[in-house]
Order: sequence, then structure tokens, then C-alpha cells
Amino acid sequence: MSKLFLKENPTLGDIQQYVRDLEAERGFTEHGVVDQSLLLVEEIGELCKVIRKYHTNMGIDTAKKYELDAAGEVADVIIMLTAVANRLGVDMEQALRDKEEQNKQRTWK
Repeated sequence: MSKLFLKENPTLGDIQQYVRDLEAERGFTEHGVVDQSLLLVEEIGELCKVIRKYHTNMGIDTAKKYELDAAGEVADVIIMLTAVANRLGVDMEQALRDKEEQNKQRTWK
């Protein structure tokens, strides 16, 4: 049974720590940044499959059993993206703030 706890209204830093703890508890710390990046892309693909199934006219293989849950797939993407950021030593909150300061100077069309 997991003893992990994500506090109410977490900051990005809290989420980053939670993912560090989750990976340690589940034995995922041996994955390097390349492995984790591949897992991130896989989770993005699963999210895209949900979008494809429910929000397009594109077909999907109905012979396969898919457990497609948009909320769950978004959560998986957040976890994997956070794990990649952790491996790269990126403070996600600071990165977001810094990038948005750059973006505010751009002209958007």
C-alpha cells in the first residue's frame, strides 16, 4: 500500500517532489532521461488515441480493447513530463515563469 500523498492545491514544485517520491516507491528511478522521454511520448500517444476516438471522425481498431480515459491519460502525461523535467534538473515553475516572460515580448498573430 502506497504512503504517497499529494497535498491539496500543490505547486509545480510539490508535484515534482511527489513524482520523485512516486518513482522511488515504485522502483522507476533507474530509467534515464531517454527512457523517460520515450515513455512520455507513449503516454501522449495514448492521450491522442482518446482524442481520436471521441473527437474525430477517424476510425479506431474496435477489435482491440482500449481503456480510454482522457483524465487518466492527461495525468499520465503530467507524471511522465514531470519525470523528464526532474531528470534534466528543470524547475518546472521557474521554467514556466521564464518562458512566459519571453512569450510576453513576442507578437502573436
